[in-house]
Amino acid sequence: MPFAALVLVLAGCGSAPAADGTADAADDAAAAPPAPAVTSSAPAATAPDRAGERFAQLEREFGARLGVFAVDTGSGRTVAHRAGERFGFASTYKALAAGELLAATTDAELDAVVTWTADELVAHSPVTGRHVGSGLPLREVAGASVTVSDNTAANVVLERLGGPAGLEARLRALGDATTEVEHGEPEVNDVAPGDVEDTSTPQALATALRAHAVDGALEPADRAQLVEWLRGSTTGGGLIRAGVPAGWVVGDKTGRTGTRGSLNDIGVVWPGGDRAPWVLAVLSDRADVDAEPDEALLAAATGVVVAELG
Repeated sequence: MPFAALVLVLAGCGSAPAADGTADAADDAAAAPPAPAVTSSAPAATAPDRAGERFAQLEREFGARLGVFAVDTGSGRTVAHRAGERFGFASTYKALAAGELLAATTDAELDAVVTWTADELVAHSPVTGRHVGSGLPLREVAGASVTVSDNTAANVVLERLGGPAGLEARLRALGDATTEVEHGEPEVNDVAPGDVEDTSTPQALATALRAHAVDGALEPADRAQLVEWLRGSTTGGGLIRAGVPAGWVVGDKTGRTGTRGSLNDIGVVWPGGDRAPWVLAVLSDRADVDAEPDEALLAAATGVVVAELG
């Protein structure tokens, strides 16, 4: 869907979150309409006042800054709060990088073994750390970057895309004029207040994820593969997944920088029945550099989205 059309759709109002996975979810994802352009401009429709008041209340309760953008891909309704403000995206970019890798490679390339050295291994590499020298198929490496947030795996994926600059260029081609990708792991997490590098906005991240996981940026088989990885993510049980009703299907990718209480989650939610999926980005941080993140904040913010999109 071209950007102008997306603006018209969003002008209808509202937004939507994501849910846990069932076999029907991948089928729904594979039958999706063309991808919209990615934009960080102010959303055409915002949450009702009661949602904005609740988000502001959560910020006061948790002493945090909260950014939310959610869209119901069926109705076009959106829910937004600080949707155009920048946050350090941390590991949430791994979902977008995996999507771009799927778009850029053939099945044969994905199934070919890639290797890395001990010198290339970085912290938090639970899968790649067990296969130094011997390597793994590129498909498994990309899957590990999403499902367990393996950092060396993410660097391997970035390298195949031409580094951080290569991923950013691909996002620009997708229509994302906002997301700034400057570093790989672990430097991507070194984000201070006011930084632009390695930051994005809730609206830009949600729109890019929608393009990859719901709409037409990927071929159906590649989209189904990305959805499988998102639904198999093991790092976000207390975030978006905790904020939706039991039985809803969620596929997500989390991220935290390790400072200023930064904690993020972007995901797709399938509410069940014949309802279209929702796409949701919830980002947060705090003023104190030593502050700890709180999963309950993101779960509660997701609950607000559910109440509004119902």
